[in-house]
Amino acid sequence: MNASGAAKMNGGDALVATLLSHGVRAGFAVPGESYLAVLEALRREQDNFRLITCRHEAGASFAAEAYGKLTRNPGAAFVTRGPGATNASIGVHTAAQDSSPMVLFIGQIPSSHKGREAFQEIDYQAMFGTIAKAVIEPHGPADVARATAEALDSARAGRPGPVVVPLPEDVTENDAGDPAIPGPVAQSLPAPDPDAVVRAVELISAAKHPIVVSGEMVTYHDAQDSLARFAEAAGAGVFTSFRRQDSYDNFGPAYIGHLGLGRAPFQRKVWDECDLVVVAGNRLDAITSEDYKLLRHDQTLIHIHADPTVLGHWRQPKVAIAADTGAALDAIAAALPPPANERSEWCATAHAEFLRFRENGVAALGKVDVAEVVKTVGDRLTGDHIITNDAGNFSSWLHRHFPYRLRNSQAGPMAGAMGAAVPSAMAAQLARPKAQVVAFVGDGGFMMTGQEMLTAAQHDLPIKVIVGDNGAYGTILMHQHQAHGAGNYHGVH
Repeated sequence: MNASGAAKMNGGDALVATLLSHGVRAGFAVPGESYLAVLEALRREQDNFRLITCRHEAGASFAAEAYGKLTRNPGAAFVTRGPGATNASIGVHTAAQDSSPMVLFIGQIPSSHKGREAFQEIDYQAMFGTIAKAVIEPHGPADVARATAEALDSARAGRPGPVVVPLPEDVTENDAGDPAIPGPVAQSLPAPDPDAVVRAVELISAAKHPIVVSGEMVTYHDAQDSLARFAEAAGAGVFTSFRRQDSYDNFGPAYIGHLGLGRAPFQRKVWDECDLVVVAGNRLDAITSEDYKLLRHDQTLIHIHADPTVLGHWRQPKVAIAADTGAALDAIAAALPPPANERSEWCATAHAEFLRFRENGVAALGKVDVAEVVKTVGDRLTGDHIITNDAGNFSSWLHRHFPYRLRNSQAGPMAGAMGAAVPSAMAAQLARPKAQVVAFVGDGGFMMTGQEMLTAAQHDLPIKVIVGDNGAYGTILMHQHQAHGAGNYHGVH
């Protein structure tokens, strides 16, 4: 007991208390002896914090990434040092490229063992410094609460992403005293610059065929309604960026499809005719931008993103707005004059072409028509639902034919990581217990993390998993076919 009569805290207690003060009520783990004090603190708080013990650290980190993506509060993963951390790194990289708030807690060697190549020792600053937003290690037990709070706040701030927290054994096990437990810092973004808004209005008003490319920050900022208002005010068509199809209602009057792998002929025609592009909350990733070749120099670019370092990263915009996505879209929409009839008609024609494209499948070469599978699932999911998808050729049917009607209904790795779908589905079901959750995955990705179905069953998370089994790493086989000719396949079955 301390002087106030309260029970003493160790570092593990302080960590869990800080998670609860930030509203983090669930996490994913593979246990390890290097963070026993944290596990004990979680055991004592099991009525307030639900811990999901996974079968592999990749599953735990994928689940934490998806949980953060869908809830917009940091997903938490706990793993042990060395092998545990390296196994979990795939989720950290996915969270970085997908802009998902996540914190990875790593049990670490005792402080006194550092620098001696101790058992399973890794320099986590060196390992994660280029893919995490930050690596924050508490200096001692009394510093754990501060470090944990800083990690959670950093994961949510600006452009969200992963933060890594190494936890030396002695730091979590020893007396932390009576630390203050910080609550979350209120997140705020600057309002859009009025001069930039005026300039954006001038450019959009002068455009003939404007297009919006919506991305991850539209979802993170709950800006879907703002995007819909902007598209109507501008008479602009809306493309969703790679695996962000839930950022705009696919039945909305301005929707013209998904900028994923490959483009339909009508989409290329629309893009050829487009003279102004508003990138709303997307970093113009490689898939969306066709390996940074999509934008032409004669197309005016207006870029809106919360992170100023994203703006102009590879193409300098005419107008750059570092602000909350919804606030920026609303400010521009409010100042726009009504769109010309010709512009609105052009957008309506493009939307009609999209509807025809989605309904028309490609003749199946095998016994299973994946288009019909996806359409059937789409027809059956009439209530709250979430789709998770893995990396692989099977996903092209999902991208083309599934109608994303609901916001926050998609969890697929922009990073293209195999093995994400099943643990992401588990996390989705935990995040929204009443939703129907369906995972689409290829046999290659399923064999990487399919064991997490056991975790889902153990925790009564009724996910549905559809496996596209072609007995091969089909995407790589396709590339070998294109590069070296029919039959010249190796290492892919």
